[in-house]
Amino acid sequence: MLNSTGIKSASKNILHILIILIFNSFLAPLHAQNTAENKVVSDSVRRTDTVRVRGEQLADIVRTKADSERNDFQHKMTYLNKNAQVKYQDMQIDADYIRIDWRKNEIYARGEVDSAGRIIKPAVATQAGKSYEYNDFQYNYKTRQAMAYNARTEESEGVIVAQKTKKYNDSVFFMRRGLFTTDEYFLKKKDTVADYHLLAPNIKLIKGKQNSQVVTGPVQMYIEQVPTPLILPFAILPFSDKRSAGILIPSFGERQDVGFFLNSFGYYQPIGEHFDAKIMVDFYTKGSWNIRPETNYVKMYRYNGNFAADIGSTVRGIKGLDDYSKVNTYRISWRHSQDTKANPLLNFSASVDLVSSKFYNNTINNNYIFNQNVLNTQQNSTVSVTKRFLTLPVTITGTASYSQNFSSGLADLRLPQINVAVNQFYLFKPRTGIREGLLENITVNTGLNFTNYANTGEGEMFTEAMWDKMQTGLRNNITLGTNTNIAKYFTFSVGANIDNALTTKTLRRTYNPITNEVENNFSNKIGGYSVFSTSASIQTTLYGTKIFKAGSAIQGIRHMVMPSIGFSYRPDFGTPGFGYFSSYYDAAGSNIPYSIFDQGIVGSPTSGMEGAVNFSIGNNIEMKVRSKKDSTGVKKIKIFEALNIAGGYNLAAKNNKWSVFTVNGQSSFLDSKLSLNSSLIIDPYENVFVPEENRVVRTENFGKFNVQGFNLQLSYPLSDLIFGEKEELDKKYSTKGEIRNENYYFDDDNYARFHQPWTLNINANYSYNRGGTLFGNTVASVGLDGSIQLTPYWNINGSTHYDFMTQELAYTRVGFSRDQRSFTINFNWVPFGQYKVYDFFIGIKANILQDALKYKDRSFTQPNAPF
Repeated sequence: MLNSTGIKSASKNILHILIILIFNSFLAPLHAQNTAENKVVSDSVRRTDTVRVRGEQLADIVRTKADSERNDFQHKMTYLNKNAQVKYQDMQIDADYIRIDWRKNEIYARGEVDSAGRIIKPAVATQAGKSYEYNDFQYNYKTRQAMAYNARTEESEGVIVAQKTKKYNDSVFFMRRGLFTTDEYFLKKKDTVADYHLLAPNIKLIKGKQNSQVVTGPVQMYIEQVPTPLILPFAILPFSDKRSAGILIPSFGERQDVGFFLNSFGYYQPIGEHFDAKIMVDFYTKGSWNIRPETNYVKMYRYNGNFAADIGSTVRGIKGLDDYSKVNTYRISWRHSQDTKANPLLNFSASVDLVSSKFYNNTINNNYIFNQNVLNTQQNSTVSVTKRFLTLPVTITGTASYSQNFSSGLADLRLPQINVAVNQFYLFKPRTGIREGLLENITVNTGLNFTNYANTGEGEMFTEAMWDKMQTGLRNNITLGTNTNIAKYFTFSVGANIDNALTTKTLRRTYNPITNEVENNFSNKIGGYSVFSTSASIQTTLYGTKIFKAGSAIQGIRHMVMPSIGFSYRPDFGTPGFGYFSSYYDAAGSNIPYSIFDQGIVGSPTSGMEGAVNFSIGNNIEMKVRSKKDSTGVKKIKIFEALNIAGGYNLAAKNNKWSVFTVNGQSSFLDSKLSLNSSLIIDPYENVFVPEENRVVRTENFGKFNVQGFNLQLSYPLSDLIFGEKEELDKKYSTKGEIRNENYYFDDDNYARFHQPWTLNINANYSYNRGGTLFGNTVASVGLDGSIQLTPYWNINGSTHYDFMTQELAYTRVGFSRDQRSFTINFNWVPFGQYKVYDFFIGIKANILQDALKYKDRSFTQPNAPF
């Protein structure tokens, strides 16, 4: 019969053995260690006991600790209260209360509760450095299954909080009513409420050796605990550095002509290491739709590119009424670029856009509206191959190009186009290596261009009609040039240019008295021409400086003048002896000359002899003034960065020997912030309007200078930095506070102070062009674009354009963006014009969701609209 001391010792040994067996099968797999035959078990509540057991029963030391420990032998229960802790191998449990039921093979742990029974401190299970938090949980150490309530699980950049979690094995967890968020403040427990979360009724967490993922049923986004209409049928959230498949978050809004919409809703799928694919769909309530598949490919240090398509149907109005219309559109795109390191001698690139003629006027993709691509009148496509040689000074480029004009409905096809360029070389190479004089400085530039060309309609592509219009041309150009210094201060240059061309089609132009129109007919007759011209010029640079008295506000002015005078000669290739020109009689019986190479692929020679003297005068004027802000005490101001005057006199011309005079100016003011560009065209001859012909005729009355054209462009970027230095808030205000994700400084009256950077770019244009008419054409407009940060994370941006002639606002866009802690909100609005639309988009910023819930930052300053 055992005494009381023996009973106590035996019961304590049994308790320790049972605890060892329980935690040997806990939430995560534990690796057995059988290196020791005997292990010591210690209870560190108030004293430490040890017991010797066989090695196969125990893999490691189990340590338990609590402020209070009680054993109920009758009901086979063990209770640990207050600061309860169990350690075994790499696993540790910390809880306010732990209960062990030996009959049911269950262990129960609970967090700390307050007087109202609410959990104020969760229970924590830690294994392999990873922590799991629970309000309470129970675990069956025989079946290795567990049930947890209000469990908090951190994975990579995110955290999952589930109302109920069931563990089936070490790899699979099922959760009921779980929320997921990547909010950094919530993750680090700086805030008890996440700024956003995804809520799903059912979640499956799958753990792998290298990565994990969450698969959900229907999931809804909540912002600041407020449900949003963004609901997905399912979601896959990867916890891996690798690309992962996932749903693309759409934007939503309304467009006046096609109704409410979901834009860019789709799915993303990576394919191996070098490819990925995505497909996006746009839905509109009035029946319009759009589908946009896209695939990207990349091979490091070799090449990259993508294929994309934009296929849709635009429905406007109500079916059965006069305003109803339905237009099917398409756009097919291919981009390819080669890394320069892949092959320096051979390069292949492609930029292909095949677009239906009505695409931009009937687009369903709102990105084209925000980027103003709807104003496009032309689309170009090019595929090119360039070959260089190590030993030959030759570059060969093969190109296929396709250009669409949406206004005329015609397209230019050039297939193939081959260009052979010979690198510039010196005709007479000096023996000493130092080039001197005109002869040794002669340079030669030459090349050969071969082109197949057809101008055809959209429906005639690769049909017999297109092949009938096809023209083939071969062109060679040779340019000679040389220069030398004369009298030390002058540079003398001489040049010659030779053009040779062959083509398979020549023009025959006739007047049709029945239709009263001039008709152009091309004959399949090979023709060619050779033309040349020569030129010579001399130029120098002159300086003039004015220094003022010491102490003057203006220190000095420097004027730099760059005069140049030249002579050019070209024979009259319009004479019958060359055979390059023909003529026809119009309705009035006048003989109208024309070139048989007009509207051809190789260009056409010019008629009339030219023996012209040309001059130009360049000016640069700068001024130095005193300045206290500059460290040198002197500031340089550019009065005119450039002021150029040019004109000419044709000695060989029969009439109007003087050319028009052009004046071009460029300057900047206000510390180079205000940029000003101007141009002026002046005709020295009198221009008279002829009412019978409804045009302006240039007379021989010299000296009646009149303006034929004028253009003035002004741009001025304004910002908060121009009007004052940026405040150093940390030095000016001692009190600093943080509200949610925003940092503020507070003044003595407790008003928040923060930087509010802003920009405003002003672009103005005024131009006048006489254009052979009585009144000419005037354009006057001003454009504004800018942004302002209302708070550190609120931004407003937009652009507008006002036409003073029509007195109307042209394209206008207003955008709002909010940078939250873990997501971004973008709202863009075009309030009037052909396309009235607003677009609202929410994007998650966390890296692990950029693939699963693809976040695409919609920037409206990109040169090309994204698909």
